[in-house]
Amino acid sequence: MSIKTSEFVSPMHPDKICDYIADSILDAYLEGDKYSRCAIEVMGGHNLVTINGEVTSKVNPNIEEIVKKIVGNNFKILSNIVLQSPQIAQGVDTGGAGDQGIMRGYATNETEDYLPLEYSLARNLCQKIFEIYPFDGKTQVTINNGRVVTVVASFQNTKNDELLKLAESIIESDEYLINPAGEWYQGGFDADTGLSGRKLIVDNYGPEHAIGGGSFSGKDYTKVDRTGAYMARKIAVELLRKYNATNVYTKLAYAIGKSEPVMAVALIDGIESEITGYDLSPLGMYKYLKLDEVNYRDTCIWGHFGRGFEWE
Repeated sequence: MSIKTSEFVSPMHPDKICDYIADSILDAYLEGDKYSRCAIEVMGGHNLVTINGEVTSKVNPNIEEIVKKIVGNNFKILSNIVLQSPQIAQGVDTGGAGDQGIMRGYATNETEDYLPLEYSLARNLCQKIFEIYPFDGKTQVTINNGRVVTVVASFQNTKNDELLKLAESIIESDEYLINPAGEWYQGGFDADTGLSGRKLIVDNYGPEHAIGGGSFSGKDYTKVDRTGAYMARKIAVELLRKYNATNVYTKLAYAIGKSEPVMAVALIDGIESEITGYDLSPLGMYKYLKLDEVNYRDTCIWGHFGRGFEWE
């Protein structure tokens, strides 16, 4: 027996709004200075958005204007952006990683997008519902040996019978739990507080597979939490295709201020091997993944993988 469950959240979920704000601010810095160094954290809810973090850049975008375009003019915006620590900067200046960390990658032949089946199903369901009901919402899918046995869908501003009919038209399941706590009409920042980087499992591969410890949103390429995770996925996909494997796990680990990883290994259908043939320095990954062409706000709302980005 193999029972697996994965969830997904809509772009109007409070945590995802915060991710979107963080990456929109990052994009604004990078549009004016592509080598801006950014580590931006966002918390929002109940007519207040707080931005905190460290930035070194040649430009100074209007953060309040950026945020209000996303959340509306009725929000108070508190911004506290300071310069990057000189001790961190001295390691990055020489091409080193902006922090230590362990990044994990994964690819599987279960689906066309090389992602776990339960994860892909939960995301697809959430996307299809969001097309009709563009509000705060969550989905969850449980599979048993590849067969869908339980579907959960909770979406703001929906009627149970209508949402059930929609879910049934998207995915076949033994059981449907539709707005299991009742229909609800207060959502997003009106109902709950959000925080950037809090939906790491949704951002990655679902709960069945190990991920790295760092969040992605609001971080520039020198932060290997993001760049290393993207590269680990890229390598996993390429190895899966090269060896026609069932699944591939990859692991990269970095020390702050050092350009080369202290660990770079892959597990290909259970067989461990060293990762070679890639420039795994932060700048090397930046160039290989063409991160200068990325709008980061586009990466954060439907998961960072399986969506046709360069790291696929």
